[in-house]
Amino acid sequence: MASGNLFSKTTQALFYNYKQLPIQRMLDFDFLCGRETPSVAGIINPGSEGFQKLFFGQEEIAIPVHATIEAACTAHPTADVFINFASYRSAAASSMAALKQPTIRVAAIIAEGVPEADTKQLIAYARANNKVILGPATVGGVQAGAFKIGDTAGTLDNIIQCKLYRPGSVGFVSKSGGMSNEMYNTIARVTDGIYEGIAIGGDVFPGSTLSDHVLRFNNIPQVKMIVVLGELGGRDEYSLVEALKQGKINKPVVAWVSGTCATLFKSEVQFGHAGAKSGGEMESAQAKNQALRESGAVVPTSYEAFESAIKETFDKLGEEGKITPIKEVTPPQIPEDLKTAIKSGKVRAPTHIISTISDDRGDEPCYGGVKMSSIIEKGLGVGDVISLLWFKRSLPRYCTRFIEMCIMLCADHGPCVSGAHNTIVTARAGKDLVSSLVSGLLTIGPRFGGAIDDAARYFKDAYDRGLTPYEFVESMKKKGIRVPGIGHRIKSRDNRDKRVELLQKYARENFPNVKYMEYAVQVETYTLSKANNLVLNVDGAIGSLFLDLLAGSGLFTKPEIDEIVEIGYLNGLFVLARSIGLIGHTFDQKRLKQPLYRHPWEDVLYTK
Repeated sequence: MASGNLFSKTTQALFYNYKQLPIQRMLDFDFLCGRETPSVAGIINPGSEGFQKLFFGQEEIAIPVHATIEAACTAHPTADVFINFASYRSAAASSMAALKQPTIRVAAIIAEGVPEADTKQLIAYARANNKVILGPATVGGVQAGAFKIGDTAGTLDNIIQCKLYRPGSVGFVSKSGGMSNEMYNTIARVTDGIYEGIAIGGDVFPGSTLSDHVLRFNNIPQVKMIVVLGELGGRDEYSLVEALKQGKINKPVVAWVSGTCATLFKSEVQFGHAGAKSGGEMESAQAKNQALRESGAVVPTSYEAFESAIKETFDKLGEEGKITPIKEVTPPQIPEDLKTAIKSGKVRAPTHIISTISDDRGDEPCYGGVKMSSIIEKGLGVGDVISLLWFKRSLPRYCTRFIEMCIMLCADHGPCVSGAHNTIVTARAGKDLVSSLVSGLLTIGPRFGGAIDDAARYFKDAYDRGLTPYEFVESMKKKGIRVPGIGHRIKSRDNRDKRVELLQKYARENFPNVKYMEYAVQVETYTLSKANNLVLNVDGAIGSLFLDLLAGSGLFTKPEIDEIVEIGYLNGLFVLARSIGLIGHTFDQKRLKQPLYRHPWEDVLYTK
């Protein structure tokens, strides 16, 4: 391994398995360091392509998303770091695929628990091809003022406190990612900060060793001293001992191996990392600390004294003139995310949507303030759900039963009506369900199914003003307006619409008052004196009866009733009901595998 810097201020990475927070933290670090280009060149999300929006300072940027490692490497040939956030199940395969790309130089494997046999294969391949692996089970690494991997160094506050936005003089390497964050802080308190920090990972077989990075730090001119934090278990630290004894390292090394407390336990102890397990005296923290001390490293008597040892070593280098004081810089202010600022109470932001009928923020959705589980447990029906979502209150059972009757009775009226015809033609043209449904719904209007609101509006106005049926019908005639809810192409005085009869019968038996319906019946009596087919149709029946439902329930004020009619609630009932039939016609045509419909010539009048 040896060589020198792993990263620079122009280093770019490919991020495998999209995770919003660690990528945003990398980009925020870039901005903090004054980088001109984002450190994340592309994202690899298997099976997905496109872009992900993230922030680079105040600017919102779109980072390309690629479906494969090969495609990403081809699209971003200068990105030579592969940051792998895959799970332990797929981390090895994806890491090997990346290492085999000629453009990838460093791979950081975040997952812990990667099978050891797979890790050994990765290590062998990397060493044979002069590539570097950080991990498995690593948080990554950072070059101060230049580049960082994922969640390395934690929050922005910690990064600023540790002065990682500009380079220092200390090279640091550890097995632990969590302790790395702590040590960056410690080093910043007693020195001019780190130049580069690496967490090699806590698994039994790390992709690179402590000594690999110490030898590399020794070749970097900007690194003036080296700090190492090891741990009990394994024999990695002994390769560092040998390097020190052989004189391969000519910079001061301050080291500590944690886990000295293991001797207090009677049995073998497994600490947090898979590799933090003492397998014998040689692998104990005490033995490693002693070996490092004897080889020339500065080793304190305890972890508590580690900070003082680092300070003394740094101060001595300063006295010897080997360290040039670093000019402090003020890092730029990272814009705070709106969501975070709102949560902390720093800003107020207007909402973009108002909703009063439902709420999905709790443990379960609520309809009109009623929990969904309560609706099911109480055995409520579709009519009750409509009452909650449309009328924002629980209506009496006779009201919700009437709503359900309207839906059932208006669900379909055969294949020949305009809505069903349109849906059938569209379905036979090979269109999908939604397209076929919408083509039928678009025919609903003043001439087909959309007269319920108008019927309710005109009947209510006439009744409330005290007009007789004669005055009402004749005034409409003078205005050139057909009476909505009156008239049918098939039904007549002698062939009544069964749907109308059923609704009227139910209302007379269950509604407290049916004054509007009775008025509509009186209007029908007058219109039938003019023509045999001017009967009260289902639109007129529903329109008038809904007025009785709203007025008779005692739950609505007069302005509320007027608003319900004006907005179009009653036509909404027909749209909802007829959607059932239109969907049925779509499925029917597709099930029958009907061919494209072409209207017959003989049914068209061709004329000039």
